[in-house]
Amino acid sequence: MARYDAIFVGLTILDVAGRPVEAIPSGGGVAFIDEIRLNPAGTAAGAVVNAAKLGLRTATAACLGYDEKADFILSAYRRLGIDLGLIQRTDKAATSATILTIRPNGERPALHCRGASDHLFVEEKDFDAVTDARFLHLGGTGLLAAMDGGQSGKLLAHARGRGIVTTFDLIAPNPGTLALLDDLLPNIDYFMPSFEEASYLSGLADVEAAARFFIDRGAGAVVFKLGAEGSYTRTAAGEAFRTPAYKVEVSDTTGCGDSYCGGFIAGLAKGLDLREACRLGSATAALVATGLGSDAGVVDYDQVRRFMAGTETRP
Repeated sequence: MARYDAIFVGLTILDVAGRPVEAIPSGGGVAFIDEIRLNPAGTAAGAVVNAAKLGLRTATAACLGYDEKADFILSAYRRLGIDLGLIQRTDKAATSATILTIRPNGERPALHCRGASDHLFVEEKDFDAVTDARFLHLGGTGLLAAMDGGQSGKLLAHARGRGIVTTFDLIAPNPGTLALLDDLLPNIDYFMPSFEEASYLSGLADVEAAARFFIDRGAGAVVFKLGAEGSYTRTAAGEAFRTPAYKVEVSDTTGCGDSYCGGFIAGLAKGLDLREACRLGSATAALVATGLGSDAGVVDYDQVRRFMAGTETRP
């Protein structure tokens, strides 16, 4: 039996978010806002914190610096019961961090400082430990310099060789990202980018055509996150459907895509079928949008299920 339900590998940062920010004061001026919050975030961290809240046995492989930002992240993980045994530390860089000035409509301009996540490197001798789970989520390709050199592909291939379900998300794609994906997609069961990212990488504006683009390159399925329009899922076997978003009053959209991944993985791990797992992902993301930060609004699995039962979806 696997030690964990899911292990989350990749981008782990500290977010410092404030809202509402209508404008940055000029010169040395001061503006007063309603709320400032710190929380673990990033394509791996935002997923693992929500999966842990939803009741999964989780661990994470990440790289942090030796600083106050890392101390905060580790403390938050301990409170959530996330296993820290796979976390690496480095003295070569500070912990990755982002400042977010949340606009009144929930948009989130970001100021990101790359850091320790670029030094994350899972060696082959550690592959068995990092894949001692039923699900492996790799998040952050594009901002994982050491892993992006080919090691991510080796890790995913090892996971698939052990029969583990693999999920994958990326961030900040650039003209070189598609070449990175060529080695990854054949070992990915669920490719889970935003549609904006998928459209940029494929050059396609049609959601169905973009889905086929990545499936033709080896992905077992794609789950495109569409923001307020929910998500779109297509499998290599030909199943395709849309999952609507839930109607909520949006406070901050930070981490909604990452929390969708955490909810989706939790749904599969709990035995839900693909459509229900997408609904759980959508509900998790909707709750996160009601607060500040990538784990806001989510308490536990029962709370999210009650939310799903009592909340309308968008048309």
